[in-house]
Formats: sequence, C-alpha cells, structure tokens
Amino acid sequence: MKEYLYDLLAQSGSLTTKEIVLHILVSALIGLAIFLSYMLSHSGTIYSMKFNVSLVMLTVLTATVMTVIGNNVALSLGMVGALSIVRFRTAIKDSRDTAYIFWTVIVGICCGVGDYIVASVGSVVVFVIMLVLGRIRNDERILLIIRGQRSSESEIESVVFTYFNRGAILRVKNTTESSIEFIYEIKKKTLNKTSSKEKTITESLYAVGGIEYVNIVTQNDEISG
Repeated sequence: MKEYLYDLLAQSGSLTTKEIVLHILVSALIGLAIFLSYMLSHSGTIYSMKFNVSLVMLTVLTATVMTVIGNNVALSLGMVGALSIVRFRTAIKDSRDTAYIFWTVIVGICCGVGDYIVASVGSVVVFVIMLVLGRIRNDERILLIIRGQRSSESEIESVVFTYFNRGAILRVKNTTESSIEFIYEIKKKTLNKTSSKEKTITESLYAVGGIEYVNIVTQNDEISG
C-alpha cells in the first residue's frame, strides 16, 4: 500500500518541448478570442482595457500551471494549498466579468491538459452567446426627487399622477412639520413619453408653488470606472 501511494505521488507528466509550446500557444490564441469578445460585448466607461489584457494573461498562466502539474498529484495538492491562501479583493464592475474570469480559467485548464477541441468548441459557443446577448443593458431608471411645503402634498401627488399615472412608483416619502420630500422611481421610457406635453414635469411642479427643488437623477446598476 505504501509503495502504491508513493508511486501515485511520484507521477509526473513527460511532455515534450513541442507539446508544452503548443499548450501555451493555443491558450494564447483562445485568450485573444476572449479579448475580442470582451471588447465587443462591453462599451463606454464600463470597458476596461487593463482587465481585458488580464483575461489573456490569466488564460496563458492557467494553461502554464496545468502544464506543470500534469498528472503529478503532489504538485496539484501543493498548488491547491498555495491558491487557498490567496485573497482577491478586486471589485467586479459588471457581473459578466465573473463569467469571463471563469471562461479564461476553464480554457487554461483545457489547454494545459491538451484538450484543445473542448476549449475551442466551448469558446466558440460562448463567443457567439456573448456577441448576441453581451450588449444587453439593464433599463435605466429615473429618480424624481421633489421637496416642497407640506401643505402642497396633495397637489404634488396630483401632478405626478397626471404625468405618469401608475408609471411612477413612490419609493420614499419624508416629512417634517413644514416640508415634505418625495422620491419616485420612473422608467426612462415612461419619462420620455411626457415630452409631448406642453409643459415639462418640472415646470408643472414649480407652478404648484412652495417647491424647494425638483431633481431628476438617472440610476443604473452598472458601475462606471
């Protein structure tokens, strides 16, 4: 039994130089495809060139590590132990970035063990999915913030209902002895529909009288950097 365990731990891959170079080159090529996919599916301030370059590096590095480990159980256990103490605290700006990180790691693992077909076919499928669905964005929401005299409460609510009907969702209603503040959530397309009216929502609210301020804030789940 002891001899069997010793032989198992002593196993190591006997790769030729050609195979090692092929592993690294294929991972780099697929990494460039991931780079292109990320660039096409992200736009504006949310796109990060540094993160995109890191994806290519992560693909190659993972393939390199897998090439070194090969079938050596001792090395694989040591690598797991080493990685378990690493803590990554980089903020993910977009939930899709996590999927790209997994994509690079999986491609690196496949290339590192020589499964080029699995890595290629899987990457083609993911590439097409991200090309078609990658530009989907969350609907932008508008926050309508109104602060005025408490005596004008019913008039303010009436104006908002006239313009948006049930399209304006009351999220916050703050009151003091003399003032009141409303925070409504409105979809962007709902706000755009009011552009055909003679007066804007802001003009109609100020016409009520006693309005301290009217703020319109665009809210988006995506973090710009």
